Amino acid sequence: NEFADIRGKYGTVDYEDIMQFVDEVVKRYEFIDENKIGVTGGSYGGFMTNWIIGHTDKFKAAVSQRSIANWISKFGTTDIGYFFVEDQHLATPWSNHEKLWWHSPMKYADKVKTPTLFIHSDEDYRCWLVEAIQMFTSLKYHGLESKLVIFKGENHDLSRTGKPMHRLRRLKEILEWFDKYLKANE
Repeated sequence: NEFADIRGKYGTVDYEDIMQFVDEVVKRYEFIDENKIGVTGGSYGGFMTNWIIGHTDKFKAAVSQRSIANWISKFGTTDIGYFFVEDQHLATPWSNHEKLWWHSPMKYADKVKTPTLFIHSDEDYRCWLVEAIQMFTSLKYHGLESKLVIFKGENHDLSRTGKPMHRLRRLKEILEWFDKYLKANE
């Protein structure tokens, strides 16, 4: 429906909704320490994780999974089809390069203050590994604590259909990352 259609608006109204939700949850539930909140997501949620860390330092740790970092480089490189980026952003690298860059989390990598773990699979043809590498490298370039974990022989569905040992390792990596940054100084 029109209310849920974010085409052409990635990182705007969706970001505002998420941040308002987090603020409301922290306000309603006193046991939540607002100084120890993490953010994670995969695919579109990975895009949002990358976007969020470039626009706020509210989260003390992030885990970006099978994400999107750069809408320009994503053009024509997804198994959904060459039309995906144009459909989602109403733009192509030739018709509106600036719009695609504006909606790319990598554009804001120099603003990130959140330690971030990137999890990706080398056979992910929905969101190619290069997306995680670009964001990871951008954060490292700007001196931010980050880590990249690549699962060999896995695809976009690692969390649901990956090899059991890889699914367990994925969960272990996430828990260890959040423990490191969210349980510090307890």
